[in-house]
Amino acid sequence: MSKSRNSGKPRVSRHLKIALTALITIAIGLVAGVEYASHRIAPLMRQRVVDSLSNRFNSQVQLQKFHLTFRQGLGVEGEKLSLRSNLYPDLPPQIGIGKFSFHAGLFDLFRSPMRIGSVKLQGLTINLPPKNERAAMPKAKGSGRGKISIVIDRIVCDDALLLMMTDDPKKTPLEFDIHALTMQNVGANHPMKFKAELVNPKPIGNIATAGNFGPWNSDEPHSTHVDGTYSFTNADLSTTHGITGILSSKGKYSGPLDTITVDGETDTPDFSVDVSGHELALHTDFHAIVNGTNGNTYLEPVRAHFLNTDLTANGQVVRGPNGKGHDITLDVVIGKGRIEDLLQMGASSDPVMTGAVHLKTKFHLPTGDATVGQRLHLQGTFQVDRVNFTNSNIKRHVDELSLRGQGKADQAKALPQESSEIAPPLPDIPATLQGTFSMANRKIVLPYLEFKVPGADIQLAGKYSLDGNQFDFAGHARLQAHISGFVGGWKGKLLTPLDPFFAKNGAGTDVPIKITGTKSNPNFGLNF
Repeated sequence: MSKSRNSGKPRVSRHLKIALTALITIAIGLVAGVEYASHRIAPLMRQRVVDSLSNRFNSQVQLQKFHLTFRQGLGVEGEKLSLRSNLYPDLPPQIGIGKFSFHAGLFDLFRSPMRIGSVKLQGLTINLPPKNERAAMPKAKGSGRGKISIVIDRIVCDDALLLMMTDDPKKTPLEFDIHALTMQNVGANHPMKFKAELVNPKPIGNIATAGNFGPWNSDEPHSTHVDGTYSFTNADLSTTHGITGILSSKGKYSGPLDTITVDGETDTPDFSVDVSGHELALHTDFHAIVNGTNGNTYLEPVRAHFLNTDLTANGQVVRGPNGKGHDITLDVVIGKGRIEDLLQMGASSDPVMTGAVHLKTKFHLPTGDATVGQRLHLQGTFQVDRVNFTNSNIKRHVDELSLRGQGKADQAKALPQESSEIAPPLPDIPATLQGTFSMANRKIVLPYLEFKVPGADIQLAGKYSLDGNQFDFAGHARLQAHISGFVGGWKGKLLTPLDPFFAKNGAGTDVPIKITGTKSNPNFGLNF
């Protein structure tokens, strides 16, 4: 019995040694296999990656580090990858990647094309070259039409930088920081789907967008097609200098990169121009053509609504030199609006008048460090119907002018001289205001201004400051009544012999007048 037990122990030891030896042999084989794969497969895969990228993007590819890992299957890691276009050899690389990694199955190595599930990128930079910088040279060996030996189902990048170089050397590239970017179906010659979150440089705000991009046109990158939808939130307009408010926008876009058609709308509940400081809700609907390569935008048209006013604008927004600000040129038409709305937006004081306004103007806001009020230039025509002045002193003078112009001097004298709770209200006498104007440096110049009330037609020329601190007008008043009826009373009777001298051009009275002073203290008088 004891002898048989002793004879079994060596047999167990031999089995254990055999098992250990087998395990060690397998481990050595695995290590050798990994070592073989690292030295044999890695160069083949590296070359496959380089060739695929070179063919797809017609570029010279540089890849400094590339190695395989065998954690969780076959892993690939690389660093400092760059693609310099053969068509733009003197420009920075079109694509630069700090690090990339992906996993693949062993059988995927032998498929054509090789299919990769997901690729993770770090430090992605995309430089879109200017349209007119293409080199005059024949296509290189990698022309973008070679066989694509790798197809990627999904690319994920946490942070990326998109730089759009402009045709104008004085303008800095458009720069977009992309916080989260996901692309699908990358590699095949068809559009890839994408989702992105990025920060708009000016006005600063968050953009979320999704759509389709491509296929990439390596010969003419600006012709690459893009379409999708976007949402623009928390855009701080104060970063554009001269206006304030928090803007939100949503819409859709489609077209090649250099002529993207955008249809959208914006809402700014607290819009304000620095020259006035008055906040108001602004809504716009727009159709625009955006050149994604230089940032210029062509508005065709914009329809805006604020308070009780609607306006339509067509024009362009062009980036300034060195990327500082935008030069805005618009043709603006207001077919249905209120003059008090325009004055509230553009003047720091309360509106001096109310009424229905019709306006056409050229709008020009050049770049610069000055405020919007100092840079803004306007030139156009306007008409305001049913004008009513908000200042009781101005209103009293206008009412008196109308009554005296009709020969109702006694009624004019009966008007209350000071506004109070017990004083009767001043009559609402309809008035019309029309003319031509230009505005610059917070002052409005009116070469021609016609003001009509029953009994009087006044034609003036002069200027008016938007803060209401300066009136300076001169012109003629044509009255229905004779000078004697205009003055009235016993003084008017004394002036009866002078009636023929003031009656001119079919008017009972034609006299030169002037309006000077300020909004709170205007001065009306004859200008003999």
